[in-house]
Amino acid sequence: MKQYKPLVVGVEERFQIGQDAYFTSIAPQTSYLVTFEDDFETGYFYAATIQDDITILDALHIYNVADVVHRDKLCRLQIMWTEDGQIACLLINDYCQAIFDFSKREGCCRNGFPENKGKWKQTSSRILTDELLVEILAAE
Repeated sequence: MKQYKPLVVGVEERFQIGQDAYFTSIAPQTSYLVTFEDDFETGYFYAATIQDDITILDALHIYNVADVVHRDKLCRLQIMWTEDGQIACLLINDYCQAIFDFSKREGCCRNGFPENKGKWKQTSSRILTDELLVEILAAE
């Protein structure tokens, strides 16, 4: 039976897609943070670090509000971290939408958008699949 890295809740909130939302969670034991933002048109998940100020490392597109069928219903948002603060997952209604691995400097989401143009790795695909999620969260 496969073992997985334990996850801890960084943020758990209710929100409605297409309404102004901004949730931030700082990783345990690190200077990393992630932020989810809905700006009335799109939902994005950001990876950042706190040094002297906040530096955005990567951004992942989660949805276009106009394309979400049940945007009139409240959603449950969770930001989960591995205990070492190296991996952050964004869950909406218990479904993992995106993941950042700070130790590998990689991020991926369900639609693989946008291409990474920053200092993080440019992988062949940024599409998050269930198989990739299992691989990332597998205990070593």
